Amino acid sequence: MRAVALLTALLLALASPTFAGDAVAAAQSVIRSQEQAFSRDDAAAAYSYAAPAIHEMFPQADIFMAMVRNSYAPVYRHKSLEFGEARVEGDWIAQRVHIVDENGEAWEALYTLEREPRGTFKITGCSLLKAGQAA
Repeated sequence: MRAVALLTALLLALASPTFAGDAVAAAQSVIRSQEQAFSRDDAAAAYSYAAPAIHEMFPQADIFMAMVRNSYAPVYRHKSLEFGEARVEGDWIAQRVHIVDENGEAWEALYTLEREPRGTFKITGCSLLKAGQAA
């Protein structure tokens, strides 16, 4: 009976907000690291934070980097980046990011990340809208 109580307490601790907070912090670290790689034009490092599904769509780091430069300019180069609301669902995280681009325009990015079998998070996607626009 004591072992069951201990196991229950352990499972509750794993489901606690602290655990979710740790996951969000890890996901934010991945987003920040990719952002820093973009700022250095380090295609290999930026690509390393992308999930396998992204690697399938863009089979080389330079192809991935060209796509980001052309389709996600506010993510690629910006004046500021600030984390907003995050949601955790099991091994998935959705993280809002407030971005001000080089021209001073505000954008909202919604990153999705998934925990890999090794425990690290990888970016599975990013949706980008000008701030104030409906999705």
